[in-house]
Amino acid sequence: MPTIILNTTQIKQKIRRMAYQIYEKNWEAKEIILAGIENGGYLLAQRLENELKNITPFDTKLVKITLDKFQPVQTEVMLDVDIEILANKIIVLVDDVLNTGRTLAYSLRPFLKIPVIKLQTAVLVNRHHPSFPIAADYVGYILSTTLQDNIVVDLTNDENEKVYLS
Repeated sequence: MPTIILNTTQIKQKIRRMAYQIYEKNWEAKEIILAGIENGGYLLAQRLENELKNITPFDTKLVKITLDKFQPVQTEVMLDVDIEILANKIIVLVDDVLNTGRTLAYSLRPFLKIPVIKLQTAVLVNRHHPSFPIAADYVGYILSTTLQDNIVVDLTNDENEKVYLS
């Protein structure tokens, strides 16, 4: 039976706090790009964008990152916008769970081809099993787990969001 780690209310609180932290570290910005890794990362980026629109004067732009998480070396990392429009911007790379850092590391590839003002990372859950030199700038929840544990973030239903251990 799955163990609930965060319920809907707690997730909303974590996302709101993360949005305030993004605002505090980038208060002089005119625009911030939220680049969410498809599925959970993109859903989290959408939630962060909604919160930022409520609390900040700057514009936000949402970008979807698509990559094969199981074969990131062999496949291209795709963005749903032209990479050139992201040049000289503040970019926050967003994923739902940070485990080894592999997915975030490979997701950086397109952004390393352009000049950026800042490149930051945001995750809802940080599991602390680093295999890559990736750290999250904004973290909703830090959770120590074993490598065999599986953390599932379900943000598909606004009224019944949950993070659970399976």
